[in-house]
Amino acid sequence: MSANANPTNAAPMKKYMRDKFPYLGIKTPERTVLFKQFLADNGLPPVDEVEAIVLTLWDLPEREYHYLAVSLLDRMQKKLPPPSAQLMEQLITTKSWWDTVDTLAGGIVGSHFQRYPEIKAQFLPKWRQSDNLWLRRTTILFQLGYKTNTDTGLLFDIICENLGSTEFFINKAIGWALREYSKTDKTAVLTFVSQTDLAPLSRREALKWLKNKGHLDAVPLFLCNENLR
Repeated sequence: MSANANPTNAAPMKKYMRDKFPYLGIKTPERTVLFKQFLADNGLPPVDEVEAIVLTLWDLPEREYHYLAVSLLDRMQKKLPPPSAQLMEQLITTKSWWDTVDTLAGGIVGSHFQRYPEIKAQFLPKWRQSDNLWLRRTTILFQLGYKTNTDTGLLFDIICENLGSTEFFINKAIGWALREYSKTDKTAVLTFVSQTDLAPLSRREALKWLKNKGHLDAVPLFLCNENLR
């Protein structure tokens, strides 16, 4: 990674992420190639070494190493033992920003909770009540890929627990989760949106896909405000 650093790219990449992290300047396509080549040459590590490797990468300052840590977890997720949820929690709550949290939430955590329902039962209750906005965002997003396996009642309950939030990343997550589920059950989402006092940002995001597909005829008139036309 250090041999492929590009200072010309590093500055705008850092600026895009609001100067929260330094960058090597390796963009996603090149980083993906480097990671695949490394795995082709060296293979995946033993599962009992994954946590130590991930935390070593996480301790490095440059953001690309954090992306590699998440990519490694993603590649190893089917082999990760149940207690790995604690590692995921640590990654969500440290060096937190949407770029790593969303990959963890919508993919790795979601798969882990499906694979180990007992771990979901252990971690989800405390995460959804946490003061940490990134853990709460994770509880809103972890079912993104569930489609027909989505626990609709759970999704709606967690959203309702976050109503009234002024936090952008919470309201954006609510809209994203609803928008994604609207591709599976538009009636459920339309009904929920029509009956729930969502933030304007959440409502716009929730109905964006349905609007683009011309499926908003069933929405009550009071929802058809200027933001939706």
